[in-house]
Amino acid sequence: MDLELSGRVVLVTGGTDGLGRALAEALAREGASVAVCGRDPERVRAAEDALRRGDALVQQADVTDPADLEGFVGAAMARWGRIDGLVHNAGRAAAGPIESIGDDGWESDFQLKLMAAVRLTRLALPGLRATRGSILFTLAMAAKAPGGGSEPSSVNRAAGMALMKALSKELAPAGIRVNAVLVGLIESGQWVRAAARAGTGLDEFYARSAEGSGIPLGRFGRAEEFADLGAFLLSARASYLTGAAINLDGGLSPAV
Repeated sequence: MDLELSGRVVLVTGGTDGLGRALAEALAREGASVAVCGRDPERVRAAEDALRRGDALVQQADVTDPADLEGFVGAAMARWGRIDGLVHNAGRAAAGPIESIGDDGWESDFQLKLMAAVRLTRLALPGLRATRGSILFTLAMAAKAPGGGSEPSSVNRAAGMALMKALSKELAPAGIRVNAVLVGLIESGQWVRAAARAGTGLDEFYARSAEGSGIPLGRFGRAEEFADLGAFLLSARASYLTGAAINLDGGLSPAV
């Protein structure tokens, strides 16, 4: 299926590693130009290597810094003069018992997972209006079905889902679609690092983790599976789909 992404420009936060980079690579294979950002210099260099064959812009940026966001959008507009897609993918695991997380922990997670998306949407909106583009949120299954001790991450992911739905209604008259993918256990950089800290081989780590998780399909999802879904949602092939929060969790979520 031709996703009709050739010549389109898509911005991906958290795009230098894991799910974000897998999506950026999938978009590039479909002929899109991609701008990705991330905080870690090593991952920025790795993304530059991975995307060097496509038309890509890789920038070191902290999405919680408004000046960095302005620079990211400005660099993309200076290079291509348009924005067709925006992916809010930046995030990290932040969960624990309520007594263990102070106000600073809540505030930093709020800035990373919600306010960065608010600010970046505002900055990219003129470009998206001009192209009748699309926005994609990478959220988590916990946004619909939070477990105990999953805050503040699940709370801010739920806020992100509310933002997605509100924007889908607000921006639909301008032809801008807004959707979300709610991921469960998907292979990504954070799990690679967790396996390394545990001193466990990656395949063994994934197998053991899946075994105890209750995933009906019995395995972790693959980054490529997320990328395929994300590329479709950003494409013209999903032109009648907006305001949707789609589970990508192997059937794990108890919520539809």
